[in-house]
Amino acid sequence: MYDIATRMRVLALVTGGRSVNSVSKETGISRSAIRAWQSRPEPRPRLLHHATPCQGPADQAAYAYLLGLYLGDGCISPHPRGGQYLRIACADAWPGLIEHCRVAITAVRPGDTVSVQQKQGCVAVTAYGHHWTCLFPQHGPGRKHERPIVLEDWQREIVDARPWEFLRGLIHSDGCRITNWTTRIVGGVSKRYEYPRYFFTNTSDDIRRLCTDTMTRVGVRWTVLARGGDPFNVSVARKESVALMDAHIGPKH
Repeated sequence: MYDIATRMRVLALVTGGRSVNSVSKETGISRSAIRAWQSRPEPRPRLLHHATPCQGPADQAAYAYLLGLYLGDGCISPHPRGGQYLRIACADAWPGLIEHCRVAITAVRPGDTVSVQQKQGCVAVTAYGHHWTCLFPQHGPGRKHERPIVLEDWQREIVDARPWEFLRGLIHSDGCRITNWTTRIVGGVSKRYEYPRYFFTNTSDDIRRLCTDTMTRVGVRWTVLARGGDPFNVSVARKESVALMDAHIGPKH
């Protein structure tokens, strides 16, 4: 069962001039379902309870973290026999992150099976269930940076209540904590100074805005570091803001 947001995104592709066949191949949704939605996009009343998150995420803190991971490195794909797979790509270099991701998925949907599948240079932490597109309504055809990414009201309430968990998920997916260095002339002698710095890099304007808005809300001062003219990098370098990030997030491991 697909939620109404997914149905409307698919129908928008068709009304925009795409063929039902091409949209079906791109989204993995059957042609018969798309044709049925053209005459009735809303789920039938007796099935409405299958098209919503039902009771919502079982653990809101874990969901806020998982939402950050999903916006950075997650995707959802349909299962041929119904339901969906949630996949979060995690680099092999961070075994702690892999475990945090697995634990978060289990906390959000305790009844779903979670597995870790080895890929080249990374693992896909994967869970099968029937409500992933409901829990992550940002799912849709195409790349995230090529379509709007807007939180639903209930997601916004969770992020507002658990901002640090959300930021931790974003940093663990598309961010890092590094040590920068610079040199200064002191008393005629060149001295090297090192200082920690956080970065968050994402090509989606909407996802970067979700990150920076949340940083501002918790008191973290940030700047945009444009490289090659592209403002894809959010930088946190001020000492007090780095200390705040260290207290709540810290480096990946």
